[in-house]
Amino acid sequence: MKVRLPILLWAVLCGGLIASAQGPKSVQPSFERIDAHAHIYKPAPEIYQMLRRLNLRLLNICVVDKYERGFEEAAPQQARALEVFRGSEGRAAWCSTFDPQDWESPGFAERVISQLDRTFADGAVAAKIYKSIGMELKSRAGNYLMPDDPVFDPILEALAVRNKTLFAHIAEPSAAWRPLDPASPHYSYYKENPDWHMYLHPERPSKEAILAARDRLVAHHPKLRVVGCHLGSMEYDVDEIAKRFDLYPNFAVDTAARVPDLMIQPRERVRAFLMKYQDRVLYATDLVVMPEDEPAGAVRRLEDEYARDWKYFATGETLEYGGKQIRGLALPKSVLRKLYHDNAIKWVPGIAGN
Repeated sequence: MKVRLPILLWAVLCGGLIASAQGPKSVQPSFERIDAHAHIYKPAPEIYQMLRRLNLRLLNICVVDKYERGFEEAAPQQARALEVFRGSEGRAAWCSTFDPQDWESPGFAERVISQLDRTFADGAVAAKIYKSIGMELKSRAGNYLMPDDPVFDPILEALAVRNKTLFAHIAEPSAAWRPLDPASPHYSYYKENPDWHMYLHPERPSKEAILAARDRLVAHHPKLRVVGCHLGSMEYDVDEIAKRFDLYPNFAVDTAARVPDLMIQPRERVRAFLMKYQDRVLYATDLVVMPEDEPAGAVRRLEDEYARDWKYFATGETLEYGGKQIRGLALPKSVLRKLYHDNAIKWVPGIAGN
């Protein structure tokens, strides 16, 4: 049995290689913040209290990943997300998903739409598709299932008609297609998760082919809001994200587990990108708290991550990352409010209960 890095530890490593310079936790924004991509499955009063104390909302995203313990099936996650949604009195909204494993079987789209409708009736505000589409699943004929396959069209059209948002985790960081590099923010994840390390699987589609299929999906469904998870897997260059924004007005991205990828790019380029496309980026962490996690420790991890990210986006102070000194972006308050709040409200109706 392979030993895998727990998803929580990976999220902490990706977002938390920033050293001790975290800034004072007492400094809080004057507006409500929204973490638009998390996996908080611990129904704990301590977490609910933290959300109220930090004036924070979040979106719990369900996903089917057969390689990650606790994420193998959709239904148990959705039940936990619903429990946290109710326990948090709506502060933890949730996003459902579906398993595409049987995509070649008759009635697939109809079954998925019916399943999603049941989750929407329970309060889900969005649905997610995952990187297994393009990177893993193959047809009986041996062809890889791609994001723009027509089998998904009825499902995506149904989401648009129901005014639901699609969260699309399609492809992975470019590090997945390269040899392991200890300097990469994604080194630990691919070291511990070889099934997703595409460098070891050269027979699978290239990142460029997968993203091209994702782009065709976005273009083919102009009435569907699509949020590209993890900077849309274009974490390596904000200019690549900008190109998609210019082409597809129905496309946005979240920052989940990719803030370090912004930090290692030229500061002024990243700042200019966030200023120009201030309506298209949703703040998110990808932090995970599972039912077996100890609440107090989970709260500390969450608070540390939120404090670090706020310091990077909101101040001009210096943080240490990867042995380098990184100066914060010092974004204007108006842009911070969009990044941390308004964009989530706009791109994910219902995330704040409205």
